[in-house]
Amino acid sequence: MIAARDLRSPRARLLGGAQASVERPVGTTDPIVPFSHAASSMGGRLVIHVEAEDGRRAEAGRSTAALVERVQRWATRLTRYSETSDLSVLNADPRHEIPVRPTLAALLRAGRMVTESTEGLADITLLDARLAAEGLAGDDVELTSRAYDWSIAPGRRGSAIVRRSPGLRFDLDGVGKGWIADRALRFLADWPSAVVDADGDLAIRCAPGKTWEVAVDDPRTPDTSIAVLRLTAPDGFPGRWGVATSGISIHRWNVDGRVRHHLIDPRTGRPAVTDVVQATVIAGSALRAEALAKAAVIAGSFEGFALLERARVQGAVILTDRGETLALPQTLALLGN
Repeated sequence: MIAARDLRSPRARLLGGAQASVERPVGTTDPIVPFSHAASSMGGRLVIHVEAEDGRRAEAGRSTAALVERVQRWATRLTRYSETSDLSVLNADPRHEIPVRPTLAALLRAGRMVTESTEGLADITLLDARLAAEGLAGDDVELTSRAYDWSIAPGRRGSAIVRRSPGLRFDLDGVGKGWIADRALRFLADWPSAVVDADGDLAIRCAPGKTWEVAVDDPRTPDTSIAVLRLTAPDGFPGRWGVATSGISIHRWNVDGRVRHHLIDPRTGRPAVTDVVQATVIAGSALRAEALAKAAVIAGSFEGFALLERARVQGAVILTDRGETLALPQTLALLGN
């Protein structure tokens, strides 16, 4: 018997009012209109925020609406929940060598990169282990990591050729949202301050001298935070960050009396046994932040902090199962009062 059980979703979110979840950036002197566009996407919520000068609200609306449509097209190609997506077609193909189109090729390359940057803990080859955790596949399927049983070679015009061992299938749910957030932010180049929130994975750009405030939600109590981050761009230089949160408080299933979650430890092929309930990472991109947050949860607090130190992230906040809120030393400079 399978029963889904979600606690509160682990998220980092922009602070703000009831209608637009973006606060007027600190340090603003020109007339500013905070503009937000929200839509359902990628199995969650996509929100795009831009800081628009007075009189550009209509332009902001057109830009963000067009970007939402573009993101929807990317997500349609990359989801595993549609049999006709590029990813599902790849996973179903029995051949050893399979051509893939540019969007999927780019995300697969990103998946390879985050596997290496997380020392193997963020692994996109564990679809069967994820399905087993959900009770949708037997525990007798191949559950161990196959992170290096595949390769990707360039094709024509951005396409690629994927070479893999028989039966290897990819799960891009984790890396996909961070990658999409980063890619979408690049399409907002006309807006000095902008944020793409891909269901909690934030890609952030900030104009010189301005500040975005980001709250890290407490998964134990609705509408509360365990930290508030103040991300400030220095005078004369724009700021660029990725903020992402991962944890075991969502995507939980009761399978035959055992509670399982979605974060698979590639060393065992099973849901990670960890003392970390939630990890939030601040890095140079949403993709990197998402992968390292996941890796920190899987590794546990001691090894997770060591991994984040080696990765030289800009900050991290971890909530343990003992109720402790821990932060890397460099995070203290980012914490609001």
